[in-house]
Amino acid sequence: MRAAGTRGGRAGRTVVFACMDADTLGGVQQVTHTVAQGLALRGHDVHVIGLHEAADPFRYVERPLYEQHVAQHRPVGEGRRGTARARVSRLLSSLPPGYVVLTSPTVVSWLADAVPRRLRAIGQYHGSFEHARGTWHFGAVRRAYVGLARSVFLSPEDAARFAEQALLPNADHVPNPLGAWPETTSFLDVPRVLGIGRLAGVKRFDRLITAFARASRTRTQWELHLIGDGPELARLRSHAASLGVTGRVVFRGRVPASRIGQEYLNGSILGLSSEHEGFPLVVAEAASYGMPAVAFDVSGGVRALVRDGATGVLVPPADVDALTGALNGLMADHARRRRLGAAARAHAEAFRLEKVLDRWEDVFARISR
Repeated sequence: MRAAGTRGGRAGRTVVFACMDADTLGGVQQVTHTVAQGLALRGHDVHVIGLHEAADPFRYVERPLYEQHVAQHRPVGEGRRGTARARVSRLLSSLPPGYVVLTSPTVVSWLADAVPRRLRAIGQYHGSFEHARGTWHFGAVRRAYVGLARSVFLSPEDAARFAEQALLPNADHVPNPLGAWPETTSFLDVPRVLGIGRLAGVKRFDRLITAFARASRTRTQWELHLIGDGPELARLRSHAASLGVTGRVVFRGRVPASRIGQEYLNGSILGLSSEHEGFPLVVAEAASYGMPAVAFDVSGGVRALVRDGATGVLVPPADVDALTGALNGLMADHARRRRLGAAARAHAEAFRLEKVLDRWEDVFARISR
């Protein structure tokens, strides 16, 4: 049953999240369903819309308290934009006043002008300013988000840079939330580095493997566990073999969400080697278990999660030598791992679900003033 009210006594409102496809295994989808369920529990009337049907649907919430809709039963890349728009427009026209969160520049371009006036449109961007600046995303955000009620980014730094350089007077920031908060933390004494994510080119796990192989030359008890699956698996196996660490780089495949906590409890360092990231939840999740991260400094979201030298270690993007040195330093020093990990957990409190839901309700309140 849904709660009767919301924080501060405000009545529940209509909140709609629209994604290109809402049920693919991915970060945008995970965040959308987590926030949708949280807002529904606070008494809001929440809807999640997929403009396309997911080719391989993934269930994020066992008992959703929100309504789910699919505009057209065709995967992304197929179907008709006009058909999806018309169906979403009919749904939105049937809803009482509230807010529609458009979760990407593509969704904004498809739906912004189909949102009725009584539903205030919010443009969300799950990437970083750094990544957007080098792609078509920057121009799309600059053109399409300026006319919306609010533009929501992942970190204060991202919001400030978009406000200044994309001339967005409506920029705001809401981080991605942690889905749960663990009661226990890792002892950080298992000699294991974790790399978590889809085995895709953008994650650059080859760089993490290289750094691990170099850092562990004299610490052969250490292992690197890569959790996830994807198209790079064969290439990454070959890369590990070429570096002579086949037996110490363990490819775990996809681990169910119900068991991922045990992986954090059995790890000591999280490695993040991506080309670009928005707000990588794996870093926040690791921190919630008291685990420090070593990460490429690729975005405001990463910098919001990892305070260099205080909660983890940041190194220049793509600098494998620096990544090697950072891993080596933490692998050699259990006391430092514990110190950074404790600070990481304290810092991750800011990304607990209830606090992120508060941020969303504050955004809604500012729009309604």
